[in-house]
Amino acid sequence: MPSLLSVNVGMPKNVPWQGRTVYTGVWKYPVRGQVMARRLNLDGDGQGDKAGHGGEQRAVLVYQIDSYRHWQRHLGRDDLEYGQFGENLTVEGLADDEVCIGDRFRIGEAEFEVTQPRVTCYRVGLRMGEPSLPALLVSHHRPGFYMRILREGRIQAGDDIIKISSGPGSLSVTDTDALLYLPDRDIEKLHRAVRIPALSPGWLGSFQELLAAAEHGDAAAEATGGEPAWEGFRGLRVASVVQETATVSSIQLAAPDGSRLPPARGGQHLTLRVPGAADPAPVRSYSLSSAAWDGCYRISVKHEPRGVASTYLTTKLLPGAMVDVAAPRGDFVLEPGTAPVLLVSAGIGLTPVLAMLHELSESRTEREVWWIHSARSSREHPLAAEAHALIGSLPHAREFIFYSGAASASKTGGGDIVHGRLSKDAVIALGVPRDATAYVCGPASFMSDVKDALSAAGLDPSAVHSELFGALGAITPGLREQTDRHPHQPPGAPGTGPVVTFARSGISTPFPDTGGSLLELAEACDVPVRWSCRTGVCHTCVTPLLTGDVAYETTPLEAPGDGEVLICCARPDSDVVLDM
Repeated sequence: MPSLLSVNVGMPKNVPWQGRTVYTGVWKYPVRGQVMARRLNLDGDGQGDKAGHGGEQRAVLVYQIDSYRHWQRHLGRDDLEYGQFGENLTVEGLADDEVCIGDRFRIGEAEFEVTQPRVTCYRVGLRMGEPSLPALLVSHHRPGFYMRILREGRIQAGDDIIKISSGPGSLSVTDTDALLYLPDRDIEKLHRAVRIPALSPGWLGSFQELLAAAEHGDAAAEATGGEPAWEGFRGLRVASVVQETATVSSIQLAAPDGSRLPPARGGQHLTLRVPGAADPAPVRSYSLSSAAWDGCYRISVKHEPRGVASTYLTTKLLPGAMVDVAAPRGDFVLEPGTAPVLLVSAGIGLTPVLAMLHELSESRTEREVWWIHSARSSREHPLAAEAHALIGSLPHAREFIFYSGAASASKTGGGDIVHGRLSKDAVIALGVPRDATAYVCGPASFMSDVKDALSAAGLDPSAVHSELFGALGAITPGLREQTDRHPHQPPGAPGTGPVVTFARSGISTPFPDTGGSLLELAEACDVPVRWSCRTGVCHTCVTPLLTGDVAYETTPLEAPGDGEVLICCARPDSDVVLDM
């Protein structure tokens, strides 16, 4: 009969790691005597990162003594003690390939239900002094698993583990882990997984997304334009430069031979490499500001006083000049359907939603369309008349303009002018349709406020899509130090390796001679990064690779898609441009 060998607890603490501080509860130690198992935790236990660990769905982590023996052999270690893998319960039996999601067990006075495998996380590698351990746990099919506490009670080492019932679907922990982290997924098992009531909401959502991608991949690819129209960069000719306001200029790009450029979707963006602006040529990403129905592309660029690329594009670029352009990319595009559409923007963030408005106008949509834009004043409201004309071409469209600065008599853009901020109360007062799909673009704080406002107005949060105008927000689980510094060149002497360009952040720098990964270089430059496992398993760090070639220091368990790279374990083999 399976038995409980050790109960392990530990409170979060600060741990030094690579010159930074991680707040983590992965250090667990055996407890003598009885421990109270409560709905959210064991007495005396805690987690540092509540987003990935702990809570009702992950109240206790289980690991098996048989896996200890396996790692002792594989790693050549004889120093492993109970709690070493961050688990709360070290057990005899309950193998990952035998225990299923939804299985229920009685231990002492308490009852438990299996909810999900362990989350791949760099901190178990930190605890063990084995950075590759997160990948090894998956590839060796020994993750361990989490349980929720159905009935509170006292437990202690030596208790028998009695199986009360089996989970529906007969999906083992091993199979569940492989479905999320390994290639060649079994679609039938995915269908089984999403029907298991005990599966934690996080894993359920991931499996629903994988199932949708597997079953509707062709439709999704068609909706976003499929694969990029060309690889790397190609030269495009500047057909015209139009000054829209004192600080914003629109630039139309055409094929040098006069042929039609491939179609692009409203909401997608271009990445430009701008010879003449500086040496090396800066690389920046700009949203399309109109649909590419005429075989050309248009971007609208705001002049930033310290922006090398934007200064050149808005003050020095002339028709006939050549710029290097990567193909249109991005999945911030209109979803098909008949539901009302809300296009909400602030400042220069109007560009991707304006392109969507063009697309809706060209298709003569019968959908209800709401155009909601916020600017300081009419003088700082580019392309206002164009948006107003497009709204006028649609049979069921409404327009609301919010000017937060001093009242202005000018109504160049037309529509309903509101003098004041686009606040939560203002959004609710508009009476937006609750069944709408919303597309929001602007500064990060604006998008966060609008999402909250739309939710308060009754919209389903899953129907609110946003596009950050700049680098994506960081995901750095457990780190104490969070920097507000703008991206910059890395400290120390420049490297001599291939040039790495972080397009959204506007940084180009040689890869350091000391090696490391693209993720580590981005961190040294304070480029916003996203990661969790740091070993090529979880794909949190997946990033579009616009041009160049990479090699992997550790082969990912599942290769990223074409045109993507896992920066946590990759290094450049040539000059590369990353969309980050």
